[in-house]
Amino acid sequence: MPTVDVYNLEAKVVGTVELADEVFGIEPNNQAMFDAILNQQASSRQGTHDTKTRSEVSGTGKKPFRQKGTGRARQGSTRATQWRGGGIAFGPTPRKYGFKLNKKVRRLALRSALSEKVQDKACTVIEGISFAEIKTKNFVNMMNAFNFDKKTLFVVDVADDFENAYLSMRNIPNAMMLTVDGLNVYDISNAAQIVMTEAAAKKAGEVWA
Repeated sequence: MPTVDVYNLEAKVVGTVELADEVFGIEPNNQAMFDAILNQQASSRQGTHDTKTRSEVSGTGKKPFRQKGTGRARQGSTRATQWRGGGIAFGPTPRKYGFKLNKKVRRLALRSALSEKVQDKACTVIEGISFAEIKTKNFVNMMNAFNFDKKTLFVVDVADDFENAYLSMRNIPNAMMLTVDGLNVYDISNAAQIVMTEAAAKKAGEVWA
């Protein structure tokens, strides 16, 4: 099992914790992570784009001129696609972009993303994230103590006292917070650093093993 240091909010080591090898110590599967991120991004697309076909555009369906004798190509309707103001051929219509991803692949992708952060030494465990008051400056000072100057993902357990911390970091552009149950591959991979409370790290080892 990988063993990492546990820090307090002043970035001082206060102990160690063993992370679950099945979640934080596997060989990352790049294909599984790619599929999970692609699925998450595809599922978030609205897919509300729409164009009108010749049956939907306004206008008459009357034949513009007689079939023979004009020297022109025969035409059946001015709503056809070759006419100005006519319908669109093969244009986009509302659709869902999401696709099914097997549960085993989703879990493998999440474990791979967490393991990759541990291997890259981009995973920090803190004993807790309890703040006495709602103050953004205190949260910024905590991040500065760890030298977290890039996008940082904070992961908490629902049992943690994190409400003041969450309200303090909402307007910090390079910080976001999720619970263990809300973890996803995209947010893990998109963050330069993940910070987990000790309770969250243990919970992740149980939930995602």
